[in-house]
Amino acid sequence: MENQPEGKFLSTVKLGPKGQIVIPKEVREMFALSEGSSLILMADKGQGIALQPYSYIETFFSAVNALGKEKK
Repeated sequence: MENQPEGKFLSTVKLGPKGQIVIPKEVREMFALSEGSSLILMADKGQGIALQPYSYIETFFSAVNALGKEKK
């Protein structure tokens, strides 16, 4: 799709025969993803499916850990 705002990307992907998807090149470049990169898959029947770089979960756990320490 053309004329997308900076830092945004919208596209369709197709599920392959083994349940795989191809992440578009533009998105791989946007998030510096390469072969072997780890992603977190989050799924919710009501909200859908999201993929996040593994660093997202590290940041999330660090924030949760910091909140836990504040409550003590």
